[in-house]
Amino acid sequence: MTNFKLTIAYDGTRYNGWQRQGNTPNTVQGKLEAVLGELFGRKIEINGSGRTDAGVHALGQVASFAAETELSPEEVRAYLNRYLPQDIAVTAAEEAPERFHARLLARRKTYVYRLWIRDWPDVFGRRYTYSVGAVPDAEKMRLAARELTGRHDFFGYSSLKKTKKSTVRTLESVSVEETGDELRLVFTGDGFLYNMARIISGTLLEVGLGQRDIAGAARALVTLDRADAGPTLPACGLTLISVEY
Repeated sequence: MTNFKLTIAYDGTRYNGWQRQGNTPNTVQGKLEAVLGELFGRKIEINGSGRTDAGVHALGQVASFAAETELSPEEVRAYLNRYLPQDIAVTAAEEAPERFHARLLARRKTYVYRLWIRDWPDVFGRRYTYSVGAVPDAEKMRLAARELTGRHDFFGYSSLKKTKKSTVRTLESVSVEETGDELRLVFTGDGFLYNMARIISGTLLEVGLGQRDIAGAARALVTLDRADAGPTLPACGLTLISVEY
């Protein structure tokens, strides 16, 4: 039995998220499992490092699966890239230790949220950026981001209604990078709750646009109330950059 580790890039625009769903085959996981099933002649279940929502993209999603095969990782990668849709690519494949599990052993993830800050449309990148139509104050956003870093209960920055699982996470860093026509918000942490990166992005954007004061960015850390955080920005601006183990 060989345990495979895959690194996957995808344009999430036309998919209903990463996770396999019973009511639609149109998920990234579903597409991968379908092609692997053809390759191995039986059902293959893969484990992703985590879910990405409908419309969210990835440069470095990681998945693992086990199969009885003499095929090399490179042969598996080549087959997948031959038969997958062109908006999904396996950028690396390797044999992993027997106990490797892409989700359970993930230790750190990095996301980027891209804000288009010009007053004209992002003609070529519109699927990957959120158009603000104004220039936010990046320095105020950086100051607000400092209030959110560290280990906190981020329930107020998620779309979870209720959960028995812990909502405490460590947000190691948030950087606000100015790159010409964009502001890029880069988040690194040990895990992210449902919509957490998009809600923090919306909160910081409000600060940058003068719609929220800097101290108010962290209010939901105290109240744990979703109403005290900013809006959930559209999925198109978010990309999973990397997963570390």
